[in-house]
Amino acid sequence: MQTILIIEDERDLAELLAFNLEREGYKTLTAYDGAEGLDTVQRVLPDLILLDLMLPGMFGTDVCKTVKKSEQTAHIPVIMLTAKGEEIDKVVGFEVGADDYVVKPFSTRELMLRIKAVLRRNAPEPVESNIITMGGIRIDTSRHLVTVNGNELNFTTTEFKLLYTLVMRFGRVQSREVLLRDVWGYNFVEDTTRTVDTHITRLRNKMGTEGDMIKTVRGFGYKLELQ
Repeated sequence: MQTILIIEDERDLAELLAFNLEREGYKTLTAYDGAEGLDTVQRVLPDLILLDLMLPGMFGTDVCKTVKKSEQTAHIPVIMLTAKGEEIDKVVGFEVGADDYVVKPFSTRELMLRIKAVLRRNAPEPVESNIITMGGIRIDTSRHLVTVNGNELNFTTTEFKLLYTLVMRFGRVQSREVLLRDVWGYNFVEDTTRTVDTHITRLRNKMGTEGDMIKTVRGFGYKLELQ
């Protein structure tokens, strides 16, 4: 049974989320502030975190940063739940490492679908040992490891899958909708294409000069090609 940690200071909402998640077959834990949430993350290592942004004592963005900076917890996916729905708020959320961003009020059904999609793409996949190279990029699929020009990079699971998808479809333009479906597992698009743009920006930044291999096809999507 997968464990989901709810970090939410609105107790009624936290209880409602726990009820719906347990009905879907998940085990739930609840924390009502950032410090308590971080302590629970480190003790329990949940399979996923639902994280409110506006928490007493410590912002959700700081909680997310701390989770993603620790080797022990960086692999745990984080879905942010917040009333702050402006584009800049979403960008900040993704920049600190969130795997998804859901704006309140939200549909319980949509949230459950997003949780399933995030858990599915973070699940370990049985893959044969295989090394893929493209320019200065080297991908070890068995270890989910990326090196660029000999330097090992710290990629999230989503970043790894996004880069792997672009490499395996070398030279072919991928629309944002296709990437959302194949990397994030979404079969619906509701103002979520910004998710792709933000993750592409993070990939480019982490990859340095090799990030220039990821080309923007204006008004459509992205492709990977040698410089």
